[in-house]
Amino acid sequence: MSKQPKTIIGRKERISLPGLGLDSVWAKVDTGAYTSALHAEHIRLEEKKGKEVLVFQVLMPGHKKFTGEEVVFENFREKKVKNSFGQAEIRYLIETELELGGKKFEAEFTLTDRSKMKNAILLGRKILKGRFLVDVDSINLSKNQKSINS
Repeated sequence: MSKQPKTIIGRKERISLPGLGLDSVWAKVDTGAYTSALHAEHIRLEEKKGKEVLVFQVLMPGHKKFTGEEVVFENFREKKVKNSFGQAEIRYLIETELELGGKKFEAEFTLTDRSKMKNAILLGRKILKGRFLVDVDSINLSKNQKSINS
């Protein structure tokens, strides 16, 4: 079994999340965080066709890529995570396709209020492990990686 070579990425990268309608948005790479996080607003549970679904808006109204459209996820779960202040909190967790550095794969994101943070999207170690090396001196190194591998 041959190991895939790891792609070198910077401390901030442009990513795409097609399942959320996001193309080429900035994300902060955070090797100190295990789980990835995504800013979401108006997060709520609704019943549609007899099934409980998670409904939310992605990003903040002031963000360049904010559309105001709500996204609906049938598959989600709750996860206990430590926030940036070290306090445990329960967040909703979704799985969606992520495109970064010429790679395309399923990735987990917790939904949280990141409005006071500089970056609406945070990429944690779980996404990076086995795929990427981080060059903290650089940003947007993945722009040179064109081909998307499954």
